[in-house]
Amino acid sequence: MMMADISVLEVRLYDEPIGTLTRVEGDRTIFAFNEEYVNDPQRHTLGLRFKDAYGELITEFKMRQTKVMPFFSNLLPEGHMRRYLADMANVNPEREFFLLWVLGQDLAGAITIVPADGEDLPPTAQRNLEGDESGERNEDSVLRFSLAGVQLKFSAINEATGGLTIPAKGVGGSWIVKLPSREYRQVPENEFSMMTMARLVGIDIPAIQLIDVNSITNLPAGIDSLGGNAFAIERFDRLSDGSKVHIEDFAQVFNVYPHNKYKKASFRDIAEVVGIESSDEDISELVRRLTFNSLIGNSDMHLKNWSMMYPDRHNAALAPAYDFVSTTPYIPDDNAALTVSRTKRFDGFSEDELSHLSARARLPERMVIESARETVELFRQHWNSEKHNLPLTQEVVTAVEHQLQIVPLAN
Repeated sequence: MMMADISVLEVRLYDEPIGTLTRVEGDRTIFAFNEEYVNDPQRHTLGLRFKDAYGELITEFKMRQTKVMPFFSNLLPEGHMRRYLADMANVNPEREFFLLWVLGQDLAGAITIVPADGEDLPPTAQRNLEGDESGERNEDSVLRFSLAGVQLKFSAINEATGGLTIPAKGVGGSWIVKLPSREYRQVPENEFSMMTMARLVGIDIPAIQLIDVNSITNLPAGIDSLGGNAFAIERFDRLSDGSKVHIEDFAQVFNVYPHNKYKKASFRDIAEVVGIESSDEDISELVRRLTFNSLIGNSDMHLKNWSMMYPDRHNAALAPAYDFVSTTPYIPDDNAALTVSRTKRFDGFSEDELSHLSARARLPERMVIESARETVELFRQHWNSEKHNLPLTQEVVTAVEHQLQIVPLAN
C-alpha cells in the first residue's frame, strides 16, 4: 500500500500475516505486529529477539532510518551479492525497505514480505522494467531470490536428471549453490571437504554436492562464465513437501546489524542461549562445531554462521551446520571470529577455556569437555585417512596440520 510518502509491506510467517513494515517520510521504517498475532496464545515464534525476560511477546519497536530493524536487515544479502541484486532491480542497496520489497518472496526460513497493496515491484524497479521498443516488460530480469551473506549464491532446483537449475524468477528451490570465488582458490572444494569431515566426526550437516559450474542451468548472465566447481548444499529450511521451516541466525537473536556480526556477542553468549532454549544434545553439538572449526582454522564463524530453527513452529533448536571453511590458507589469522569465553586465539582453545565457558554459560562442564575431546579424537582419526582423498589443495592441508599443532585441546 502506498499513500503519499507512506509505503507498507506485509510480513508473513508460514504465509500468515503477522505484522507490517511501514516506511514514512524521511526514509524511516517501523515494524509492528498485528492484533491477531499479539492476541493469539498459540502464535508461531518469529524469533527469540521478540521474547522478553519473562517469555512474553515484545511489541514496541524503534523507528529506523534507511535501514530496517536488525531482525529484518539480517534477511538481506551483504556485499557483492547485495550490490548485484540491487543493481538488477534498480534499487539503492542501502535502502533496505525497498530491497525487502524486491527480495522478500523467498527469504531464509518461513518469512515472506510482500507489499500490502499487491504492487509487485517498487516504483524504481517498475521504471527499470518499462520494456524495450516493443513495450514488453521483462520481469524475469529481476532476480528476486535472496539469501543473507556476502558470497554469490543462488537458490536452485534439483532436476529429475540429477542436475541443478536456477529458477527463472529466483523464487523457489531446495538447494543453495555457492559459486567459486574470484579472489581465493578452490573455496567450493575447501567447503565440500570441511563439511564432509564435519559429517565424519558426527556433526549434523545437510546433504552436499560439489558440481561443475557449467552443469548448472539458468545461471544469470555474466556469472555462468566462472567455470570450475560450485558447492551445493540442501536447504534445511525447506522440506520435501515444499513447506518451510523457520530459522533465525544469531545476529537476529542478539538484535545486531550484519556489520556487527563479529562483535556484540561471544560463543559463550551463543552457548547460553542454546543451553536455555534447547537440549543437552544441542549443547554437545554446539561444542563439537566450536571444536571442529578451531581444528580446521575457520576464522569466519561469526554470528550469522550459527542459527536456530523451529521444527514445531514454537520451540527453538540448533539448526544444522553450514559455512565450514578452512579460512587461514587464504587470510592467515590466529584468532576465531568470536571470543570463546575469554579469548579468541586458537592457541588459547583449551580445556580450561571450555571449563570457563561452561561455568559462565551454565552448561554441564563434563558434557562440554567430553564432547570436545571426542571431536578431537574423531577428527584426527578421519583427517589422517581422508586428507589425501578429499579435493584439497596442499595449502589447506598444511594449514589444518598447523592448527592441530597449535590448538591446545588437540595436544
